[in-house]
Amino acid sequence: MTRVYRRYVAVGDSTTEGMDDPDGRGGYRGWADRFAEHVARAQPGHSLEYANLAIRGRTAPKIRAEQLAPALALEPDLATVVAGMNDIMRGSFDVAAVAADIQAMQEALVASGTTVLTFTLPDPAPVMPIAKPLRGRVLALNEAIRKTTADSGAILLDLGAYPVASDPRLWSDDRLHANSAGHERIGHALAYALGLPGFDDSWNKSLPPPVRRPRHQSITAELAWIRRHMLPWAGRHLLGRSSGDNRECKRATPTPVELEA
Repeated sequence: MTRVYRRYVAVGDSTTEGMDDPDGRGGYRGWADRFAEHVARAQPGHSLEYANLAIRGRTAPKIRAEQLAPALALEPDLATVVAGMNDIMRGSFDVAAVAADIQAMQEALVASGTTVLTFTLPDPAPVMPIAKPLRGRVLALNEAIRKTTADSGAILLDLGAYPVASDPRLWSDDRLHANSAGHERIGHALAYALGLPGFDDSWNKSLPPPVRRPRHQSITAELAWIRRHMLPWAGRHLLGRSSGDNRECKRATPTPVELEA
Protein backbone atom coordinates (compact mmCIF):
# COMPACT_ATOMS: atom_id res chain seq x y z
CA MET A 1 0.00 0.00 0.00
CA THR A 2 1.43 3.37 -1.01
CA ARG A 3 -1.32 5.71 0.18
CA VAL A 4 -1.72 6.61 3.84
CA TYR A 5 -5.28 7.20 5.00
CA ARG A 6 -5.92 9.63 7.80
CA ARG A 7 -9.72 9.53 8.14
CA TYR A 8 -12.29 6.83 7.33
CA VAL A 9 -16.04 7.52 7.38
CA ALA A 10 -18.68 4.81 6.99
CA VAL A 11 -22.23 5.62 5.87
CA GLY A 12 -25.12 3.21 5.57
CA ASP A 13 -27.68 1.18 7.50
CA SER A 14 -27.63 -1.66 10.02
CA THR A 15 -24.97 -3.76 8.29
CA THR A 16 -22.54 -0.81 8.38
CA GLU A 17 -23.58 -0.12 11.97
CA GLY A 18 -22.40 -3.64 12.80
CA MET A 19 -25.48 -5.72 13.59
CA ASP A 20 -25.20 -8.59 14.61
CA ASP A 21 -21.56 -8.64 15.66
CA PRO A 22 -21.49 -8.04 19.46
CA ASP A 23 -18.55 -6.04 20.75
CA GLY A 24 -18.76 -7.46 24.28
CA ARG A 25 -19.73 -4.08 25.71
CA GLY A 26 -23.42 -4.03 24.85
CA GLY A 27 -22.92 -2.64 21.34
CA TYR A 28 -21.87 -3.87 17.95
CA ARG A 29 -18.51 -4.15 16.24
CA GLY A 30 -19.14 -5.04 12.58
CA TRP A 31 -17.21 -5.11 9.34
CA ALA A 32 -16.67 -1.34 9.28
CA ASP A 33 -14.89 -1.44 12.64
CA ARG A 34 -12.87 -4.44 11.49
CA PHE A 35 -11.99 -2.78 8.19
CA ALA A 36 -10.86 0.36 10.04
CA GLU A 37 -8.55 -1.78 12.16
CA HIS A 38 -7.11 -3.46 9.06
CA VAL A 39 -6.36 -0.07 7.49
CA ALA A 40 -4.79 1.22 10.71
CA ARG A 41 -2.54 -1.83 11.02
CA ALA A 42 -1.42 -1.47 7.42
CA GLN A 43 0.07 1.97 8.06
CA PRO A 44 2.16 1.77 11.25
CA GLY A 45 3.33 5.11 12.46
CA HIS A 46 0.28 6.86 11.03
CA SER A 47 -2.95 7.42 12.94
CA LEU A 48 -6.31 6.61 11.34
CA GLU A 49 -9.42 8.39 12.55
CA TYR A 50 -12.73 6.62 12.09
CA ALA A 51 -16.36 7.74 12.17
CA ASN A 52 -19.44 5.56 11.59
CA LEU A 53 -22.58 7.51 10.69
CA ALA A 54 -24.73 4.47 9.86
CA ILE A 55 -28.12 3.93 11.50
CA ARG A 56 -30.19 0.76 11.28
CA GLY A 57 -33.37 0.79 9.22
CA ARG A 58 -32.28 3.60 6.92
CA THR A 59 -33.21 3.49 3.24
CA ALA A 60 -30.94 4.83 0.49
CA PRO A 61 -32.71 8.23 0.18
CA LYS A 62 -32.56 8.71 3.95
CA ILE A 63 -28.89 7.77 4.05
CA ARG A 64 -28.21 10.30 1.31
CA ALA A 65 -30.30 13.00 3.00
CA GLU A 66 -29.02 12.44 6.54
CA GLN A 67 -25.46 11.14 6.22
CA LEU A 68 -23.86 12.44 3.02
CA ALA A 69 -23.45 16.07 4.08
CA PRO A 70 -22.04 15.18 7.53
CA ALA A 71 -19.69 12.68 5.88
CA LEU A 72 -18.38 15.30 3.44
CA ALA A 73 -17.99 17.81 6.29
CA LEU A 74 -15.65 15.36 8.04
CA GLU A 75 -13.34 15.51 4.99
CA PRO A 76 -12.50 11.79 4.82
CA ASP A 77 -9.96 10.35 2.45
CA LEU A 78 -11.52 6.88 2.78
CA ALA A 79 -15.22 6.00 2.91
CA THR A 80 -17.64 3.11 2.52
CA VAL A 81 -21.11 3.59 1.07
CA VAL A 82 -23.47 0.63 1.48
CA ALA A 83 -27.25 0.91 1.03
CA GLY A 84 -30.25 -0.75 -0.54
CA MET A 85 -31.38 -3.72 1.54
CA ASN A 86 -34.04 -1.78 3.42
CA ASP A 87 -35.32 -0.39 0.12
CA ILE A 88 -35.59 -3.89 -1.39
CA MET A 89 -37.90 -4.98 1.42
CA ARG A 90 -40.42 -2.21 0.74
CA GLY A 91 -43.32 -2.37 -1.67
CA SER A 92 -42.31 0.98 -3.18
CA PHE A 93 -38.89 -0.32 -4.28
CA ASP A 94 -37.55 1.51 -7.35
CA VAL A 95 -34.18 0.15 -8.46
CA ALA A 96 -33.36 3.21 -10.58
CA ALA A 97 -34.08 5.61 -7.71
CA VAL A 98 -32.02 3.60 -5.22
CA ALA A 99 -29.12 3.33 -7.67
CA ALA A 100 -29.29 7.09 -8.26
CA ASP A 101 -29.00 7.78 -4.53
CA ILE A 102 -26.05 5.40 -4.21
CA GLN A 103 -24.33 6.92 -7.24
CA ALA A 104 -24.87 10.46 -5.97
CA MET A 105 -23.22 9.58 -2.66
CA GLN A 106 -20.31 7.85 -4.38
CA GLU A 107 -19.75 10.71 -6.83
CA ALA A 108 -19.88 13.41 -4.17
CA LEU A 109 -17.29 11.65 -2.05
CA VAL A 110 -15.05 10.70 -4.97
CA ALA A 111 -15.17 14.30 -6.21
CA SER A 112 -13.87 15.44 -2.82
CA GLY A 113 -10.80 13.22 -3.21
CA THR A 114 -12.11 10.32 -1.14
CA THR A 115 -11.37 6.69 -1.93
CA VAL A 116 -14.82 5.07 -1.82
CA LEU A 117 -15.66 1.38 -1.44
CA THR A 118 -19.00 -0.37 -1.71
CA PHE A 119 -20.30 -3.90 -2.17
CA THR A 120 -23.13 -5.76 -3.85
CA LEU A 121 -25.69 -7.61 -1.76
CA PRO A 122 -25.72 -11.38 -1.16
CA ASP A 123 -28.56 -13.47 -2.53
CA PRO A 124 -31.03 -13.69 0.41
CA ALA A 125 -32.79 -16.87 -0.73
CA PRO A 126 -30.32 -19.44 0.71
CA VAL A 127 -30.36 -17.63 4.05
CA MET A 128 -34.07 -16.87 4.24
CA PRO A 129 -36.15 -19.10 1.90
CA ILE A 130 -39.20 -16.92 2.46
CA ALA A 131 -37.28 -14.11 0.77
CA LYS A 132 -37.09 -15.85 -2.61
CA PRO A 133 -39.53 -13.32 -4.14
CA LEU A 134 -36.98 -10.59 -3.33
CA ARG A 135 -34.15 -12.32 -5.19
CA GLY A 136 -34.97 -10.57 -8.47
CA ARG A 137 -34.78 -7.19 -6.75
CA VAL A 138 -31.38 -8.00 -5.25
CA LEU A 139 -30.01 -9.12 -8.61
CA ALA A 140 -31.36 -5.98 -10.31
CA LEU A 141 -29.90 -3.69 -7.66
CA ASN A 142 -26.55 -5.48 -7.81
CA GLU A 143 -26.36 -4.89 -11.56
CA ALA A 144 -27.17 -1.24 -10.96
CA ILE A 145 -24.51 -0.98 -8.24
CA ARG A 146 -21.92 -2.48 -10.59
CA LYS A 147 -22.73 0.16 -13.19
CA THR A 148 -22.89 3.12 -10.81
CA THR A 149 -19.62 2.12 -9.19
CA ALA A 150 -17.88 1.83 -12.56
CA ASP A 151 -19.24 5.26 -13.49
CA SER A 152 -18.36 6.98 -10.21
CA GLY A 153 -14.83 5.64 -9.83
CA ALA A 154 -15.53 3.91 -6.52
CA ILE A 155 -14.05 0.50 -5.68
CA LEU A 156 -16.47 -2.42 -5.92
CA LEU A 157 -16.39 -5.53 -3.78
CA ASP A 158 -18.73 -7.80 -5.74
CA LEU A 159 -19.84 -9.70 -2.66
CA GLY A 160 -23.07 -10.86 -4.27
CA ALA A 161 -21.16 -12.79 -6.95
CA TYR A 162 -19.79 -15.28 -4.40
CA PRO A 163 -22.01 -18.11 -3.11
CA VAL A 164 -20.23 -18.16 0.26
CA ALA A 165 -21.73 -14.74 1.02
CA SER A 166 -25.12 -16.45 1.20
CA ASP A 167 -24.04 -19.34 3.42
CA PRO A 168 -26.49 -19.30 6.36
CA ARG A 169 -23.63 -20.09 8.74
CA LEU A 170 -22.25 -16.59 8.15
CA TRP A 171 -25.56 -14.96 9.05
CA SER A 172 -27.12 -14.21 12.42
CA ASP A 173 -30.26 -15.72 13.88
CA ASP A 174 -32.41 -12.94 12.38
CA ARG A 175 -31.23 -13.87 8.83
CA LEU A 176 -30.98 -10.19 7.95
CA HIS A 177 -27.49 -9.46 9.25
CA ALA A 178 -24.12 -11.14 9.15
CA ASN A 179 -22.89 -12.81 12.32
CA SER A 180 -19.39 -12.19 13.69
CA ALA A 181 -17.81 -14.64 11.23
CA GLY A 182 -19.66 -12.96 8.36
CA HIS A 183 -18.59 -9.47 9.42
CA GLU A 184 -15.01 -10.72 9.71
CA ARG A 185 -15.10 -11.97 6.13
CA ILE A 186 -16.53 -8.71 4.80
CA GLY A 187 -13.86 -6.69 6.61
CA HIS A 188 -11.18 -8.96 5.15
CA ALA A 189 -12.72 -8.69 1.67
CA LEU A 190 -12.78 -4.88 1.80
CA ALA A 191 -9.13 -4.82 2.91
CA TYR A 192 -8.28 -7.05 -0.05
CA ALA A 193 -10.31 -4.86 -2.43
CA LEU A 194 -8.42 -1.80 -1.18
CA GLY A 195 -5.13 -3.58 -1.80
CA LEU A 196 -3.90 -3.65 1.79
CA PRO A 197 -0.80 -5.80 2.29
CA GLY A 198 -1.31 -9.19 3.89
CA PHE A 199 -4.81 -9.75 2.54
CA ASP A 200 -5.79 -12.18 -0.21
CA ASP A 201 -8.94 -13.69 -1.68
CA SER A 202 -9.22 -16.39 0.99
CA TRP A 203 -12.25 -14.51 2.36
CA ASN A 204 -14.38 -16.15 -0.38
CA LYS A 205 -13.34 -19.70 0.50
CA SER A 206 -16.35 -21.99 0.89
CA LEU A 207 -17.21 -23.48 4.27
CA PRO A 208 -17.24 -27.28 4.74
CA PRO A 209 -20.45 -29.01 3.63
CA PRO A 210 -23.17 -28.42 6.23
CA VAL A 211 -24.66 -31.17 8.35
CA ARG A 212 -28.26 -31.72 7.30
CA ARG A 213 -30.77 -31.34 10.13
CA PRO A 214 -33.77 -33.64 10.56
CA ARG A 215 -36.91 -32.20 9.01
CA HIS A 216 -38.62 -31.65 12.35
CA GLN A 217 -35.68 -29.54 13.57
CA SER A 218 -35.83 -27.42 10.42
CA ILE A 219 -39.55 -26.82 10.87
CA THR A 220 -39.07 -25.91 14.52
CA ALA A 221 -36.31 -23.45 13.57
CA GLU A 222 -38.51 -21.84 10.91
CA LEU A 223 -41.38 -21.36 13.33
CA ALA A 224 -39.04 -19.88 15.95
CA TRP A 225 -37.62 -17.44 13.38
CA ILE A 226 -41.09 -16.32 12.33
CA ARG A 227 -42.08 -15.70 15.94
CA ARG A 228 -38.88 -13.96 17.06
CA HIS A 229 -38.00 -11.94 13.99
CA MET A 230 -40.46 -11.89 11.11
CA LEU A 231 -43.62 -11.03 13.04
CA PRO A 232 -42.03 -8.15 15.04
CA TRP A 233 -40.51 -6.76 11.81
CA ALA A 234 -43.83 -6.97 9.99
CA GLY A 235 -45.61 -5.34 12.93
CA ARG A 236 -43.21 -2.38 12.94
CA HIS A 237 -43.61 -1.80 9.24
CA LEU A 238 -47.40 -2.02 9.35
CA LEU A 239 -47.25 0.80 11.89
CA GLY A 240 -44.77 2.78 9.81
CA ARG A 241 -42.00 2.33 12.34
CA SER A 242 -38.35 1.46 11.95
CA SER A 243 -35.78 -0.18 14.21
CA GLY A 244 -33.74 2.99 13.77
CA ASP A 245 -36.37 5.43 14.99
CA ASN A 246 -34.93 7.90 17.52
CA ARG A 247 -31.47 6.34 17.26
CA GLU A 248 -28.21 8.16 16.71
CA CYS A 249 -25.15 6.83 14.93
CA LYS A 250 -22.58 5.07 17.09
CA ARG A 251 -19.50 7.09 16.16
CA ALA A 252 -20.35 10.58 14.91
CA THR A 253 -16.97 12.10 15.76
CA PRO A 254 -13.82 10.77 14.09
CA THR A 255 -11.59 9.24 16.73
CA PRO A 256 -8.32 7.33 16.41
CA VAL A 257 -8.61 3.59 15.82
CA GLU A 258 -7.20 1.77 18.82
CA LEU A 259 -5.40 -1.46 18.08
CA GLU A 260 -4.82 -4.26 20.51
CA ALA A 261 -1.19 -5.17 21.00
